[in-house]
Order: sequence, then C-alpha cells, then structure tokens
Amino acid sequence: MVASDPESNGKKETEIIDIMEKFGRYQKIQYLYACVPAVFMTMLHINYVFVAGDLNYRCRIPECDEQFPVYSTSWWPNATIDRCMRPRVKQLNGSMCTEDSFDLDSYEVCTEWIYETNNSAIAELNLACQPWKSNLIGTLHNVGMLISMAGSGWMSDRFGRKPTLIISAVGSCIGHLKTFTSTYYIYVLIEILEASIAGGTYTAAMVLMIEIGGKKSRILSGVLFAYAVYLGESLFAGIAMFVPYWKNLIRIINSPAILCVSLIFLLRESPRWQILNGKIAGAKNTLLYVSELNNININKVNLMNMNEEDLKKEFKMENYEHKESYKDIFKSKEIMKRVLVGAFCRFTASFVYYGLMVNSVYLPGNKYTNFMLATVMSYPGELVAMYLMNKVGRKNPLIYGYIFSGLLCAGSGWVPEEYTWLKIALFLFGKLVVSVCYTGVITYTMELFPTSVRGTLLGACSFASSVGSMLAPLTPILNTVSVILPSMFFGSTAIISGLLLTLTPETKDLPLMDTIDQVHRARTEMSSREKGKDNYGYN
Repeated sequence: MVASDPESNGKKETEIIDIMEKFGRYQKIQYLYACVPAVFMTMLHINYVFVAGDLNYRCRIPECDEQFPVYSTSWWPNATIDRCMRPRVKQLNGSMCTEDSFDLDSYEVCTEWIYETNNSAIAELNLACQPWKSNLIGTLHNVGMLISMAGSGWMSDRFGRKPTLIISAVGSCIGHLKTFTSTYYIYVLIEILEASIAGGTYTAAMVLMIEIGGKKSRILSGVLFAYAVYLGESLFAGIAMFVPYWKNLIRIINSPAILCVSLIFLLRESPRWQILNGKIAGAKNTLLYVSELNNININKVNLMNMNEEDLKKEFKMENYEHKESYKDIFKSKEIMKRVLVGAFCRFTASFVYYGLMVNSVYLPGNKYTNFMLATVMSYPGELVAMYLMNKVGRKNPLIYGYIFSGLLCAGSGWVPEEYTWLKIALFLFGKLVVSVCYTGVITYTMELFPTSVRGTLLGACSFASSVGSMLAPLTPILNTVSVILPSMFFGSTAIISGLLLTLTPETKDLPLMDTIDQVHRARTEMSSREKGKDNYGYN
C-alpha cells in the first residue's frame, strides 16, 4: 500500500524520477550560479590576447637615447627598419642625433629596446624580438587547460560536481601572482598553474547543468553556457579597452573569482551524482528542495522512506553495484566508440572555430572593438543550434552542420582573391555554421555518456577540444606553403567529423543514462527494434 502525503492537496502526483524533468525556478537559479563562474573563467582563459599582446618597439641607440628615452623620436632614420636591427652610428651632429647620423648600409643586432608603452607584459618581461616566447604564453596556457580538462573530469566523478567547480573557480586567483614577477619563466609557470586550476570550472559546470535539467532543457543548458562564455569574452574586451595596463587588467579579471566562495551555500550538488555515490540523505534533501521550489507535487513520505536500493531502483540504477572505473570504459566497445567520435568532433569544433578567427582578415580600426565584434558573430549560431536540436534532433543537424561548414571552409580557400565578397561570405557562413556545431556537440557528447563516468569522459573530450584550440593559432604558418592549406585542413576535419557522427545514436528525448550497463541495454534494444523494422517493416 502506497503511503499518502498529507501535503498533496489533491494535486496530481509526479513520479520521483520525473522531478528534474520540469524546468522551473530551481533550474533557472542553479544555471545562473553555474554560469557566473564560467564568465569569470573565460576572461582568464583569453587573458593573454591583450595581457601578452604585441607592442611597437625599436632598438635603443645608447649614443642617441637619453637616460629616459621615448619610443617616438625625430631622428630615427627609417620606420621600416627591422625592429631587431639598428643602423650603425657614423657621426653625431654635436651632441644631438639626426637622420644623417646613421650609416643605413650597415646594421647590427639589437641588444636593448625601447617600447612604445608598458601596457603589455611583453615590455615588462623584455620579450622584444623573441616572438616564440610571447606566442608560447598562449600555448602554455592551453597546456594548462589540457591538464585541467583531464583532472577535473576525474575530480567531478570522484568528489562531486559542486566542490570541483568551487575549487577550480576560487583557485584561479593564483593568477594575481603574475603581477609580481618580471621573470619570463616564472610568469609562464604561473600561467600554466592558473589554467590548470581554473579550467575545471568548465567541465564541472557543464556536467552539473545537464544533470539537473530535463530532456527538453539539455540544449538550453548548452546554449546558456555558451552565451556565458561569449559574455566573458565580450566583457574582457570591454574591460581591456578601458584598462590597457596589463597588471591592472589582471587584477580586475582575477578578483571576481573570490566571490565563488559563496557557491558553497548557494549551489546544489547533482542529485544523480549523489544517488550513484551513496549520498542518499543529500539526494533526498535536494529532490525535496527541487519539488518545493518548482511547485511539484510528489509523495514526500515515500521519498523519505526510500533506502539507497529503492532510490537507485526508482532512477533505474539498480544494476550499479560498483563504481565504474577506467577499466570498465575500455572494456566497453560502445563507450569507446562514443568517446573517440565525441573527442574528434570536439577537437574539430575548436580547431575550426578558433582557426577561422585566427585566419580571418584583420579589420581596420580598434583591436578591442574588432575582437568584440568577432565574439558577437557567434551569438546567432547558438539560437540556430537550440532550434534545430530541439525540433529535429541532435545527430542529423550535427552531421549536416559539420559537412556543410567543411564545404564552406574549403570553398573559401579555393575562391580567388579577386572575388573578395564571395570569399568573405563563404568564410562568415562557415564560421556561423561551425558555431552551431560547437554548441551542439558539447550537449550531444554529454548525453552520450552515462552519469557514472560522464565527468571523466567529458574531460577527455574537453582535452581533445583544448588540443584543437592549441593547434588553431599555428595554422597561419601553412600560408607560407599555400594559402589554401588552412582552409583545406579546416574543411577536411569538419567533413570527417560529420561522417563519424553516423556511428553514434540519436539522443533527443531519451533519458540520461546513469551506468555503462544501461548504455549497453539501450543499445541492444535499439538494435533489436531496427532489426525488426528491417525484417518486418515496423518497430
């Protein structure tokens, strides 16, 4: 006999398993709490764009420059002189240098430089004529992100989504230490540590958002998270525009992360993770809180009387008898196939998206404004992704999206330079379409993996995504061989991703799987239905 709940008030009862399906006030508040740290972390993730941006500089001429030299002088002989070379001084006109004081047929390597401003760390670290060192700052930042993506996924599964997010966000404050160093190698070490800690915010927040929402809100969670990232990029550009000095910029963008300490009291753990890991009391409290905040009528008496076995059975986790590990992942051909396809598609999305940004034609005007406009261009893609993946499904829009963006990228590369309007049009449409794939594939990969190892496998996919964002800035080097090579690389990887996605199942309107065993059972049932349809013409 089912116990009655005196607080039901005659309202239709909702099954315990369906508590999280309604998108209500609880999800709105928790999504906000999860997205705010992502805004802060995005500013840190791209900090090197302006903090370690290139500066104008020239060689210091001891015979001519005074004790406190300035970049612009009337006597510098030629603005086109290599920044790393200085013309020899042949004679001085009294104690003053003039353009006639130099032998323009004889040059020597510079050993000292004068910088136009000190707005970039390049001046503080004295990195003039060492472009590999300045570019390496961004590359090493992404190495830190790689480390973070791998470690944070494991932490999310082992210790929970909430503590991983909070530790990653608050720990990013270590970036303040960069303002106290004038040594390059210490600077990049701190840059790596900052990224290694802060990057975990992305993985933990994405997993938490998808697990506390229902089937119909999964795409919405991905779109909202993407907009949080874009907002962080735009906000960073705006701050950098008004605060150009790199130390002040670092202090401003690193300080808000300390506010994430408040998430200890505001953010709730994923009830799915709590149930899987035996945190039954916490799971019950969370489910009760959700039902009250979303005004959902459930049998509270039955919920509070459920033991661990009953609650797992209610959420169809009854076969979860042990914590699934890396060994279980490698034993499952289905999971490994999904991991490989998901990882390559995430790699491609980052590689093409950021590669197109790096290889885009530099617009005239303010660099901060141009950066902000480049960010805003991604916004329409999120709306298209949400519409198509809610109405059509996850799989087919991604397949056609990757293939279409690949064709657009390849086409842009082959169009001759004289057809400027067509070349730019293909480029922009390619970027718009790949932004759709960028958001869609994040949600899709999260739906492909079971709760027991979702954080770990999402971390692996995020790792591949970071590799793509690391390689993207290197693609302009290919232009020295052929101007069409970057576009062909983007196009080919996108088309391959589209074809690989035919190997994975559709996940629209399907419940999230919680264990590897559930994945196998669902796949077996799907195969049986498809076989029955082939043999008899119906499911």
